[in-house]
Amino acid sequence: MTDQEQKKLGQTLWNIADQLRGAMNADDFRDYMLAFLFLRYLSDNYEVAAEKELGPDYPHLDEEDRRAPLSVWYASNADDIADFERQMRRKVHYVIRPEHLWTSIVELARVQNKALLDTLQKGMKYIEDESFESAFSGLFSEINLSSEKLGKTPPDRNAALCKIITEIAKGLKEFSTTSDTLGDAYEYLIGQFAAGSGKKAGEFYTPQFVSDILSAIVSLDGQEPATGKRAHIDSLLDFACGSGSLLLNVRHRMGPHGIGKIYGQEKNITTYNLARMNMLLHGVKDTEFEIFHGDTLTNEWEMLRETNPARKPRFDAVVANPPFSYRWSPSDSIADDVRFKNYGLAPKSAADFAFLLHGFHFLKDDGVMAIILPHGVLFRGGAEERIRTKLLKDGHVDTVIGLPANLFYSTGIPVCILVLKKCKKPDDVLFINAAEHFDRGKRQNRLLEAHINKIVSTYQHRTEEPRYSRRVPMSEIADEKNNFNLNISRYVSTAETEAEIDLTEVNTSLIEIEKRVKAASAQHNEFLKELGLPLLPF
Repeated sequence: MTDQEQKKLGQTLWNIADQLRGAMNADDFRDYMLAFLFLRYLSDNYEVAAEKELGPDYPHLDEEDRRAPLSVWYASNADDIADFERQMRRKVHYVIRPEHLWTSIVELARVQNKALLDTLQKGMKYIEDESFESAFSGLFSEINLSSEKLGKTPPDRNAALCKIITEIAKGLKEFSTTSDTLGDAYEYLIGQFAAGSGKKAGEFYTPQFVSDILSAIVSLDGQEPATGKRAHIDSLLDFACGSGSLLLNVRHRMGPHGIGKIYGQEKNITTYNLARMNMLLHGVKDTEFEIFHGDTLTNEWEMLRETNPARKPRFDAVVANPPFSYRWSPSDSIADDVRFKNYGLAPKSAADFAFLLHGFHFLKDDGVMAIILPHGVLFRGGAEERIRTKLLKDGHVDTVIGLPANLFYSTGIPVCILVLKKCKKPDDVLFINAAEHFDRGKRQNRLLEAHINKIVSTYQHRTEEPRYSRRVPMSEIADEKNNFNLNISRYVSTAETEAEIDLTEVNTSLIEIEKRVKAASAQHNEFLKELGLPLLPF
């Protein structure tokens, strides 16, 4: 499918969402729309694998027969169902019963069957608890099929679901629905819903072009970026993963076999479910990722609380776009937490450095971390200055990248990307000031491919360019004038340098001009004298 067709599919689905949600809040309708898109993907993928598994025994029905072919096979092969499902779990890692397949659901919707609501509820419950080897409990917890937003009575809700599902099925019918296609459509819809969600969008969405920069940076060799892309990432972590798009961007760049396992953490339950669906919808097997629902700052994930150094998880790459200047309330005991005790606690008014230190703690010695933060972390004083100073003195800050303002739906402030390494080779910090390199949009500014490539190439080769990038020695950052302040404009100013003025040359020029004025005025008076006219004073 071409980019044009992918965009058309996304727009088709968005138009359906816009028309059907009625009085329902866009954020609420998003959950229904994306859940049905997810069910369509699981069903299509499963039916393709089932046809391959059953071979000539797979039923091929007439176009007029709208049943799911698997429902016909199940009805005639009761004794073989257990073996078939065992094989499907081995090959595609999950099972969907025929009555829960998208084909069956769409047929119930088409004929306005009163059983649709009940069938959907049972199907979603089965997918959560029984479809996969590892249970995806609560996957559809935000899809309230009993909500009065769908209708006041069960028949009303059933009718509303019939309409929604029928229209989605019509919209998808003319398009190819491979995993990549539906994955792209899913991402497109997340972006569209984010655009309409304003500040809430920051909870689940990182603009694609910003995500591209972070994923490109961590995909390069950690110690020698100039040598190109690393061969493999054993483990990847995003501790504030939102809908998972940043993790998937790294996976796309590395290839489906380029990452051992993906780990994500998300506090918001709705966004947590979006992330899990997003992984599966992009063809990531349930054994290839783990998304945890819990608070990053209090470190609720048991896996990350391992005290045995031999079993403590470490990650080759860490990426994150945590909430900007998030207010937190650290407990008295958290100051002794291994993540923070060597650096101190971030202030209650801004947890930016708390998020950074959390991810940095779990980074491998030869790993790379890229995190999006507000500019305040570069220059604010107090506790943040102490943390920043120690990170710099210990040689962990590799690159500081300043991005343009108004790139995010959730805020118009300019942000920066900090690249950190536990064992970095250069004894300097690379500053990239990309604040003026962007494409202006009506509501949000954008970074084009050329802007992204320039940033990534500058990081990769540590190139210097006037008014854009500079390698700054630690001695300059630590001197009395700068005192570990990382404000980008201190080191790379985008201001145009005014040309120096040679006052002697200007004075000589003015004297010469005055002589020419006097000579011209004298000649003019000669003409006036010949004509008998009054002379001009000079």
